[in-house]
Amino acid sequence: MRLSDCHSIDDLEKLARRRLPHPVYQYLIGAAETEATARRNIASFDEVRLIPRCLIDVSHVNTKIRILGQDLAWPVFCSSTGASRFYHPEGERAVARAAAKSGTLYSLAVAGTTSLEAIAAESSGPKMFQLFIFKDRGLTRSLLERCRQAKYPAVCLTVDAAVRGKRERELRSGMGVPPKLSWRTMASMALQLQWSLGQWRKGPLSLANVASHARPGSFAEQSKHFGAELDPAVSWVDLADVIKQWNGPFAIKGILSAEDARRAVDLGATAIIVSNHGGRQLDGAASPFDVLPQIAAAVGGRVEVILDGGIRRGVHVLKALALGANACSIGRAYLFGLAAGGEAGVAHALEILKSELKRAMQLCGCVDLKAIDRELVDGGNRLSPGQLKICPN
Repeated sequence: MRLSDCHSIDDLEKLARRRLPHPVYQYLIGAAETEATARRNIASFDEVRLIPRCLIDVSHVNTKIRILGQDLAWPVFCSSTGASRFYHPEGERAVARAAAKSGTLYSLAVAGTTSLEAIAAESSGPKMFQLFIFKDRGLTRSLLERCRQAKYPAVCLTVDAAVRGKRERELRSGMGVPPKLSWRTMASMALQLQWSLGQWRKGPLSLANVASHARPGSFAEQSKHFGAELDPAVSWVDLADVIKQWNGPFAIKGILSAEDARRAVDLGATAIIVSNHGGRQLDGAASPFDVLPQIAAAVGGRVEVILDGGIRRGVHVLKALALGANACSIGRAYLFGLAAGGEAGVAHALEILKSELKRAMQLCGCVDLKAIDRELVDGGNRLSPGQLKICPN
């Protein structure tokens, strides 16, 4: 199977599975406990039907949008995912380059294996940096200042990781935090020759953005230090302080509650990223798509609303936009591409989604993003704010 044989994100996942060591693939697809929430993230899109409009000239479709103070060619961007070098030696650099060429934004994770300065030098495309509020508040302030110096236009704060979710695939494979690799795990990695040679050539892994704040040591020791620095006592007061320190486009990621969304807006957030961490934190949580209409209604257009979680098709993006999202972000979808073929694989994943979105817009009679509204959704014109009709299969 080659990259050119991949016609969907699911195809890219199959190729990624072939090219990754088993433990790394398990880490990529794993989620919390029974993984019901991760499955729900994808399945929830199937419960909403579209009502296409016909006899509209759709020979030209405009997908341009402005999000987080930056102009994008289309309303899907690459969300922050930690340690992307697990999946390909080029890691975050490959993703940043592919996103820029696709005309979209790349959000670098604080737990990335490439420094924020290196990514700023690698790509002049739209960017954002994702961070946590650490026990050492000086570390958080330092990261914000580094972002300012590197000219990152926007920052994203993840708020749904007060403690780490119980991810049983990680525990079984030894790929948790910190990693505990058995001889069996290491043998599996060694047997995947192309992957292991690529990693060896690039040298040791490092959590590049926080390594200087930890004692010198291995990637496992850095990961342990990073986990210990996550602060379960973070409050709305801390959020307000960080928003004030940044004083620019600021997204809050991990919101599922309409009340939390309103409160974040009142404190100065400029974007809400509706997300459950890809189902990797709380098993049994609602999917982002489930609660999207309520959150969109709660903020009432005062801020941008971004849906994160479960996007596997362009039509998923269309449905999210119809129910109140301004844009969507993806994680696993582009990581499948990264594992399948590096930068070319990420570019392929983005092109699949972009072309599917454009085709879906044309088939629904939407010439631009403004034409995508609730009337496209079965029952959408009859929905009261915060209600979502669930259609039987």
